[in-house]
Amino acid sequence: MFPNDFFIFLQIILFLFITPGAPRVLIVSHTLNYNLKRSVWTAFGDISANICQGILVVFVIGTFLKDNPEILNYLKWVGILYIAYLAYDTYTAKIKSIKFGFKDSKSRFSFFKDGFLVAGLSPKAIIFFGTIFTSFIDFSINYIFQFVILMSTYVVLDFLTLMIYGLAAEKVSVWLKGNPKILNTISACVLIIIAIYIAVTQSF
Repeated sequence: MFPNDFFIFLQIILFLFITPGAPRVLIVSHTLNYNLKRSVWTAFGDISANICQGILVVFVIGTFLKDNPEILNYLKWVGILYIAYLAYDTYTAKIKSIKFGFKDSKSRFSFFKDGFLVAGLSPKAIIFFGTIFTSFIDFSINYIFQFVILMSTYVVLDFLTLMIYGLAAEKVSVWLKGNPKILNTISACVLIIIAIYIAVTQSF
């Protein structure tokens, strides 16, 4: 059976994806500092984390998390600390020739890891899968098929919007290449702002 109110689900996730949360700030930061081709691996890390979150919440630990909200709070602070670390790492990164499209020897796995951890440690995403996402599934009938449709839609739109953010950042970087240190400073500041925003606004 097709998921309940699928088009409402589309509207909700599109609204979430156009909002500049931590994963989108991260891919903008990586694109500005390294280039879009390499930061694609950040997007792969993000959607991989989301798939894991969806599977865990829907099929394994959804009820457990609802009964133990303090776990979400721990995850929130781990995520905040990691975003702060990324801000420091971005600001202090050694600048080589940005005109050639990248700086240091950051590996594909490192990009993937950053995307995976920032998305995976987001309580906001876990809450989404545990509340909003599951509300579109009728668990009395073939819920696995419904999950596959909803999760596939989520992943595709998430990846596409991440790429849109990355493309926009790549265009902006053209005007910033004259002073590459600005890239590090802007990226680090925005990451810190996101970390502070999460700390102040998200409570469980």
